[in-house]
Parts: sequence; C-alpha cells; structure tokens
Amino acid sequence: MKPGSAVLPLLCAAVMAVSAALSGGVQAATAEKAASAKSASKPVKKDSAKTAPPSTTKKPAGAAGSKTAKSTKGTKSAKARLTKKQQLAAKKEAQSRAAAAAATRELNHFAVDGEGNPLLRSAAVVVQDQSSGTVLFEKNSDAVLPIASITKLMTAMVVLDAKQGLSETLTIDDDDVDTLRNTRSRLAVGTQLMREDMLRLALMSSENRAAASLARHYPGGSAAFIAAMNRKAADLGLADTRFFDSTGLNAGNVSSARDLCKMVTAATTYPLIREFTTTAEYTVEIHGRPRTFHNTNALVRNPDWDIGVSKTGFINEAGRCLVMQARLNQKPIIIVLLDSWGKLTRLGDANRIKRWVESATLTAHPAS
Repeated sequence: MKPGSAVLPLLCAAVMAVSAALSGGVQAATAEKAASAKSASKPVKKDSAKTAPPSTTKKPAGAAGSKTAKSTKGTKSAKARLTKKQQLAAKKEAQSRAAAAAATRELNHFAVDGEGNPLLRSAAVVVQDQSSGTVLFEKNSDAVLPIASITKLMTAMVVLDAKQGLSETLTIDDDDVDTLRNTRSRLAVGTQLMREDMLRLALMSSENRAAASLARHYPGGSAAFIAAMNRKAADLGLADTRFFDSTGLNAGNVSSARDLCKMVTAATTYPLIREFTTTAEYTVEIHGRPRTFHNTNALVRNPDWDIGVSKTGFINEAGRCLVMQARLNQKPIIIVLLDSWGKLTRLGDANRIKRWVESATLTAHPAS
C-alpha cells in the first residue's frame, strides 16, 4: 500500500458525513418554516381559559366590574332624574310666573264704561259714601243672595251686645264641627280659648268652629242666638236679610248689597270688630303650642289701603264676597262685593273701585 492511500478513504467518508449533516439541517429548517407558515394560515381559536392578548380597553372583571357598571348606570340615571327634576322645576316656575302675571292683570286692570262708571266683575255691588249716605255706584244692589261668612259680622255684634265676659274660657266640642260642608278647622275638638280669642278668630280668620262655639255659649244656646241675629237685622232695617246659623255655612243666610251697607255701617260702631277684622295675623296657644292665624282679606296688609272694617265670605252658592269700610280720599267709603266669580276678582274689584273714586276726585279737583 502506498503511503497516504489509507487516508483518502477516511477523508471521503468524512466529507460524505458532513454533507449528509448539512442536508438534514436544511431539510429540518425547511420543514420548520413550512410548519410555521401552515400554523400562521390557520385561524386562532379563542380559549377563555387561556390568557388573551392585552386589549386597548380594559374591561372590569368580577364583582369590581359589576359594581363599576352599576355605578356608571346609576350616574346616568341620576343625571336623567336631575334633568327631569330641572324640567319640572322650570315648568312650575313658568306656571308661577304666568299665574303671577294673570293675578297682576286682575288686580291692576282698570276700565270704565261710556258713562265713566267702573267695570266690575262681581255680580252685586254697592259703593257708598258712609258720611252722607250717597250711593256712588251700584249694580244689582237689591238682589237677595247668600252671603256666606259675611254672616260673622252679625255674629260678632250679637255676641258683643250680650256683654258676656270676654275672658271666659270656651271649649270647642263636637256640636261645633261642620257636618254640612265638612270644612276643616285648626281648632280641634277640646280646644279651649277665651271668648275674646274665639271672636277674633271668627272675624279675622273666619274660623267656623269659633263662630259656632260663640253661638252655643250664648244664653239659651244656638237657637236663641240665631233668633237674636234676626232681631238685630230687623232693628237695623235689613229687610232682605235672614240668618239660619252663626257661621254662614248655611246657604239660607241671605242679604242684599244695600242691606249689607247698613250692616257694615253698624259694625263700624264696635271698636273690637274694627280691630279684629283688620288684624293681619294673630298667634294663640292651642294645646300648649303657638298657632298663627292670618286675615282672609289680603288688602289689610296692603299699605295703600286704610281699612276700618273688613270681612270675606265664600261658599259655592254665594261665590266670593267682600265687604269693607275704607277711607278713600279722606272719606269713609262702604264697599260691598257679592258673588265674585274668581279667587282674585273681589280684590281686583276693590282696587278698581279705589282707583275710580280717586280718579273721580282728581277730575273734579284738577291739580293747579
């Protein structure tokens, strides 16, 4: 054997092994690439058990997520409710403004007819100069109509004529409760007040139970009291006037505007009636607690008015009524307004009468 001949086969074998290894590596790499490509071409199935790739929006998980969702929903509901409340508030405010504007128009509107007389909306009216007795204006003055709580002026005169003790304590009982119209009262059964306070509340705040109690505590009781009311009416020359109770809840209590001028004139001679009917408010203690009552005639709180006697009245049959004695142009004027159709009509008519009387005087005595 020649030198080096043994080495040649070994070199050939080594070259072949290296070549085979390289070929296997290439094939493996090619297979791996093919597998990767095939895997990439298949859609990836979502598995809720495996961790998903992070999302740009993080969703709350578990109880915390539920609370957050509810909180968000609650916030939206609160905003919606707030908006609805704001809408209701705005609607109520608009309605209030409209009502206030209508009230202002009703109270301040003034007009006269072709003869210069005031255009009034009450069904029956008398305006009289108390000093001279001259009737300045009248409308249906002889119509006999229910007078409601105007009745209480006569009630007060009969009480004071009897000269019963004003400091005597009277008690409201079941007989004083209105079962005819079921009107409410702040004087509960068992309430105890002095006769003077009962009289004040009957006149100022038109308390029906107070008026009923005054009649019941009259000598001879309510029947004797009503008889005294009718005698007093006859003595005053009130031909159109009849009484069946002391409160005015009975629609049988009737009068005419002309008769009521006489009754108001008579009431002005009683200092307590003048005081009590023009008191704006009064506080009494009932069952150990203070209770404040207000005058049913808002005009007594108006500084433009100088009112000497006042009384309001209302039942359905009578409509809204108002009688007053007031000083207009330095003269005592009697005003009677019966069956006013609106809540503010009697006040509006009173203001219209005031302007009319004042404008008539200014016309007769123009400024120099």
